[in-house]
Amino acid sequence: MASEGAFEVETATGDVDCSTLVIGQSHVGMAGVTAADYLVRNLDTTEVGHVSTAELPAVAPFEDGTPRHHSRLYGVDGTDLSVFVGELPIPVDAARGYADALLSWADDHGVDEIVALHGVPFPHGPEEHAVFYVATPAYRAANLEEEPIRPLKGGVLDGVFGELVTRSLDGTTPDTAVFVTPAHPPGPDIDAALMLLDAVESLCGFEVDETELRQFGEDLKQHYEQLAERMTALEEERAGRDYPEDRMYM
Repeated sequence: MASEGAFEVETATGDVDCSTLVIGQSHVGMAGVTAADYLVRNLDTTEVGHVSTAELPAVAPFEDGTPRHHSRLYGVDGTDLSVFVGELPIPVDAARGYADALLSWADDHGVDEIVALHGVPFPHGPEEHAVFYVATPAYRAANLEEEPIRPLKGGVLDGVFGELVTRSLDGTTPDTAVFVTPAHPPGPDIDAALMLLDAVESLCGFEVDETELRQFGEDLKQHYEQLAERMTALEEERAGRDYPEDRMYM
């Protein structure tokens, strides 16, 4: 269990100011963190800091043999937008200290609004493959009156996003919205990530080329379809064979 104050944002540069902070945090289905990471890779960004802790086991994501910090802050060049990519899963009992660190950084760098991207594995019908919001009244009034995004009917937000929303309700922290879409484990759920990506692009007024992510999603679907076909063929092959009766435990 991580204690209060267990997390710290180590800032690489002190001259970053932004009005909107977009957060993608590792969760079941990986939709939010996938969308945030794709934003970082396809916008002109500069890494401006990272979150560290001595009380949770660290993970070291890497690509092409090069490691990176698990929880990173980026400034989007030429804009008032920052993006946080959190690849370290945060237990519910550590969420308060983690939120403290993010909100402290937000306060120091002029953040007025927090936009959280969240994929959740909840029961849903075909018409609910969409993005919904859970937003504080101030954020709703400022940003969502003209948007087609629907409110999420009911439920509970826990963990990091529950902390951020709860603190925002009293007006002492930035106005906060969590954009939620159904996500399918184990992930990454690319369709869910694309829906979150479309929502944040519309809200924040920018566009990124989604071609690479859509192609990755198609490749992933094809991989799982081929895997399912091989498993089905294996089961059919085994079902057609006669095996000797095992009397070992009789």
